[in-house]
Amino acid sequence: MCLLPLVGTAFPLNSKKAPETQDDLLSVQEALQKALPQASAATVCIDLGEGTGSGVIISPDGLIMTAAHVSTAVGKKVTVIMPDGKKLKAKTLGLRADADAALVQIEDEGTYPFVEINKGPAAELGDWVFSVGHSGGFDKDRGAVVRLARLVRMANNTIQSDGTLIGGDSGGPLFDMEGRLIGIHSRVGPQLPVNMHVPMKVFIESLEEMKASEFIGEGPFATAPEKGAGFFGVATKGVEGGLEITKVGRSSPAEKGGLKEGDVIQSLNGNKLATREELKSVLAELAPGDELELEIIRDGKEEKFTLNLGKK
Repeated sequence: MCLLPLVGTAFPLNSKKAPETQDDLLSVQEALQKALPQASAATVCIDLGEGTGSGVIISPDGLIMTAAHVSTAVGKKVTVIMPDGKKLKAKTLGLRADADAALVQIEDEGTYPFVEINKGPAAELGDWVFSVGHSGGFDKDRGAVVRLARLVRMANNTIQSDGTLIGGDSGGPLFDMEGRLIGIHSRVGPQLPVNMHVPMKVFIESLEEMKASEFIGEGPFATAPEKGAGFFGVATKGVEGGLEITKVGRSSPAEKGGLKEGDVIQSLNGNKLATREELKSVLAELAPGDELELEIIRDGKEEKFTLNLGKK
């Protein structure tokens, strides 16, 4: 991953209140044309099943920055859609609930396009910037949407631009005109001027904790997981070799995950099960959205299933 200080000459037009000549406008066009290919290649759509957001890859091994209100949780399975439409398995890492910052890791092996992070004093009031995002959801034919803007407000944990963002852009990247990442889209609409971004310093302050899948802080952008509040959706009885499922709840996580009456659960997340009390003990340490890995016996054959707990 690249964390780069400011280098070189800042975008010259930032020193002017407004473009004064045709050459000024051409300089904006040329800067955007130079920076956009890499920025767009690294901007991805994050499919959570119940909705989508955006994100941007910041390392060749597929580490993604996005918004906490996009990832919503730690350890959640999501799908990352690359610009060419390729779908990849991914997992949410840590997040900052107070500042709308989160990380996602692509789990499929590969080398991915990525952008540079500006670690220095990345932007000033009035600077020209551009945003990228999958507005309204992924559309392969259209591609990611690009908008030019200027920074109109700078605060400790928030920067604001005058570019228009809509649903689906959340979690996407904001760049300076040299193509360096300076922010992640946070609050968008319903009023079009509300275009808030999380600055890179927020991510950098908590980068190691988020990479370690920590849920940081309390705030409006994500809710801390409540252990024991997860919903599985089965009734069981003890039998030789484990717990036999006697009933599977309709539309429950168990049914959606493919479990059936008569299946015998041998283990749950590596824990051998012999009694219903042991099952309850394991579930008491898990929260809604947490992943379950089950080893079962069905028709005399061992099988493995993976599903996520729902909410009671």
